[in-house]
Amino acid sequence: MITVVTDSTCSLSPEIIKQYNIFVVPLTISFGQESYLDITAASRGEFYRRLATTATVPTTSQPSAGEFTTSFQQILAGNPAAEILVLTVSSKLSGTYQVARSAATRFPQVNITVFDSLSAALGLGLMAIVAAEMAVAGQSIAEILTRLAQIRRSLTIVLMVDSLDYLKRGGRIGAASAYLGALLQTKPILAIVDGQIKPLDRVRTRRKAIDRLVVELSSGLPGPNYPVQAGVMHAANPMAMERLIGQIQARFNITRLFTAEFGPVIGAHLGPGALGAGICPDFY
Repeated sequence: MITVVTDSTCSLSPEIIKQYNIFVVPLTISFGQESYLDITAASRGEFYRRLATTATVPTTSQPSAGEFTTSFQQILAGNPAAEILVLTVSSKLSGTYQVARSAATRFPQVNITVFDSLSAALGLGLMAIVAAEMAVAGQSIAEILTRLAQIRRSLTIVLMVDSLDYLKRGGRIGAASAYLGALLQTKPILAIVDGQIKPLDRVRTRRKAIDRLVVELSSGLPGPNYPVQAGVMHAANPMAMERLIGQIQARFNITRLFTAEFGPVIGAHLGPGALGAGICPDFY
């Protein structure tokens, strides 16, 4: 039996994690001297209130090899013959992928495969769900990896943030891009391209930003009615997320739509008010 492990940047809800029996290794977020594991931090609502009102800049850090080791040991305690598939946030955004590979070398007798999603949040979450479903269906590691590679190639992830300041402070986007995003109180539109966050555009209002996200989502699809899987996430912005969901449902032939709130580690870089949407052809 294959067990799926991922990291907490997937931002999947506890219900989905339980439903698919996914092991989640947490990243860490720190406010000054206070440090919390991403999945055991204060409620997400409390986190975003603090993020919006404090002058302290939170920092994030990747898991240790020991945290991956602990998850591997828990899996093997339940099934010594288990195969383990680890999906991580993009190696171009975090060192988590390299840490997971290092931890895997501590178990030479176990078939542990580490896959770089070249994505985060929506993309990583979708890949984890698909991998877990295929594992339950009895498909092999090779078959799952083939499907994940298809998703990675065809996945479109777009984001709207209220400000690029948070990404700039976290070193995920350049100072010049942060300056451009601040012009005229615009809403920056971003995409995850080849594992990195890239600026796409800026628009004047949140409503126009949502329209722009939907246009971008359709750009890489084979046709207007092609079946797709989709995900939508928000950072303390549920009403805007519902508006985006409505537009996505009206425009696309959706076979799966999952929603969640960005966890603290992702939210610390995007800032309150952010929206994210992802879409991928539903290969069958």
